[in-house]
Amino acid sequence: MLSRTADHLFWMSRYTERAENTARMLDVNYQTSLLPQSASSAQAGWEGLLSISELKPAFTKKYGDKVAPRDVMDFMVRDEKNSSSIVSCLKNARENARAVRGTLTTEVWETENQTHLEVIRMLNSGDFERDPSQFFEWVKFRSHLSRGVTAGTMLQDEAFHFLRLGTFLERADNTARLVDVKFHAANKELSPGSTDEDFDFYHWSSILRSVSGFEIYRKVYRDVIKPERVAELLILRADMPRSLLGCLNEVMNNLAMVTSDNTSETQRRAGKLRSELQFARIDEILANGLHAFLTQFLDRVNEIGGNLSREFLVPATK
Repeated sequence: MLSRTADHLFWMSRYTERAENTARMLDVNYQTSLLPQSASSAQAGWEGLLSISELKPAFTKKYGDKVAPRDVMDFMVRDEKNSSSIVSCLKNARENARAVRGTLTTEVWETENQTHLEVIRMLNSGDFERDPSQFFEWVKFRSHLSRGVTAGTMLQDEAFHFLRLGTFLERADNTARLVDVKFHAANKELSPGSTDEDFDFYHWSSILRSVSGFEIYRKVYRDVIKPERVAELLILRADMPRSLLGCLNEVMNNLAMVTSDNTSETQRRAGKLRSELQFARIDEILANGLHAFLTQFLDRVNEIGGNLSREFLVPATK
């Protein structure tokens, strides 16, 4: 396969996944903001959202130091100058799909194209302002549809595997950022009149809901929501679709299908990281420092992405 074609496929799926992840985080933060809480707690929630995506400097440059919910939503949903906004991600996914139109099935192309056209229509008609949660659900549904159509209609050749690699590298990066920022936020002050139990339930359940993990947690642990178990589910459970280990398993499976050279540096680095996660224990991770662990994980995932570009794709800044 031509490296340029692989590059477009990789970034098409990565941008689609990024749009979904942004919608998930915004939706949970919007729903949480409707609950009784102090102004400082609400402010911390929106600031944390910008920190997860590393958008705080760009946001401050445009809006100043005050973090207003309306501005954050506008910046992360419809600002085309923000390359990580939902509208920018869906536009970039469509442009990458258009560049390799002949490699995709008709159903995959039409899904990507229609998603881009529809999101522009919804934003221009005011659908987002009328019901933000419904808009975020629509973005998640279109991402699910894209993955489903890809799996259901495309030949499972190299093109398919590069699409999957983009999805799971992006997902691993997002989950690590989410866990890091949200666990840090757990140390913030409680709102007046609330109890530790109230805070714990709403805080940890919001994290789980942002990765569709609330029902999974109940099924696996059958207990009250505890921080160490949330961390274990999102980091070390191989059967959790959005966990770090689950994502690395998928990365390794798809790398194996496109790598013919046993000296692949990408495969070596990904395999080493997967093995460390596979045999890790959550109590050891927490004892050594969760933030340090996740920071190192993000660095290594970025290194894997860099090696992947050098070995298979067109080296370029996206």
